[in-house]
Amino acid sequence: MPAPCLYELAHSCIIVHMGYRVGVSGASGYAGGELLRLLSAHPDFEVVAITAHASAGQPLAASQPALRSLAGMILTETEPEALAEVDLAFLALPHGASGAFAAALPASVRIVDLGADHRLLDAAVYERYYGGTHPGTWTYGLPELPGQRSAIAVSTRVANTGCYAVATTLALAPLIAAGVVEADDLVVVAASGTSGAGRSAKQNLLGSEVMGDVSPYKVGAHQHVPEIKQATGASSLSFTPMLAPMPRGILSTVTARPVAPIDAEEVRAVLTAAYADEPFVHVLAPDEVVHTGATFGSNSTHLQAYVDVDSGRVIVTSAIDNLGKGAAGQAVQNANLMFGLAETAGLAVDGVAP
Repeated sequence: MPAPCLYELAHSCIIVHMGYRVGVSGASGYAGGELLRLLSAHPDFEVVAITAHASAGQPLAASQPALRSLAGMILTETEPEALAEVDLAFLALPHGASGAFAAALPASVRIVDLGADHRLLDAAVYERYYGGTHPGTWTYGLPELPGQRSAIAVSTRVANTGCYAVATTLALAPLIAAGVVEADDLVVVAASGTSGAGRSAKQNLLGSEVMGDVSPYKVGAHQHVPEIKQATGASSLSFTPMLAPMPRGILSTVTARPVAPIDAEEVRAVLTAAYADEPFVHVLAPDEVVHTGATFGSNSTHLQAYVDVDSGRVIVTSAIDNLGKGAAGQAVQNANLMFGLAETAGLAVDGVAP
């Protein structure tokens, strides 16, 4: 816990603020790098430990050249001992790797896990979609869901949301909760930038493979489906993810069958009421269109509501930065709550343009 250091100098009191000591595991990856970018400017968090696997022993500048303020820090091996003395550990590790790592950390270390290991309640569902043994369920880290903000605030272990999951859940959850759409007839088509696939070298992510192309993947069996159902109360969901030729961003298009005839203004009113006090969720004016580029570099979600003139189905479009609200920004938002800090500390509402 940080404590201010007070010095007396010529009858004056100088207060030196000491931040919470923070460690980031997986610091050489895209999510880890975005975490470090946000943490480097955070008023209350001080980065004291960074770990990686293949890049261990190298200065951070070798893998994250944009992070000049932390360029000289040395990446150490991803071992629990490296984070055993911090106040807060962010785990930006591959799915399946954070369960055992977190279990080896002292209880005094608070943890935000950016992986999928601790999101799901049902062990059988976890094993079906991810394989392996379920490491256990932690507090789900989406503050905008009813009751979650207070639960996160008293938790020492928080499971960060999946990127597709947060974009889709924020578009859908209020409509199911308000009883305006059917929970068993939902279709989601979502496009993600290539950074959502991680930084490992893969042929399908080469620039020459991605540019000028949009392709679906994991159709009918994507691992975020059970997370979205769990978070929204949906009972049946058809989800098609797509890889888009952009480095970051997610556009999720959610369509649902209304319980009764409804117009777009009524749908928008439900979303506006649900997020009236939320700093990072923005329901756009009727004539605005969501753009992934408008969320670039921010922790914001942009929502827009429609009703299809032919089918009468409700359509909500949702845009986020997959490395922001979909990963690192969400993780910092959760950490702020865990330490009783301002929820918006170190996070941008506004995107970067052009």
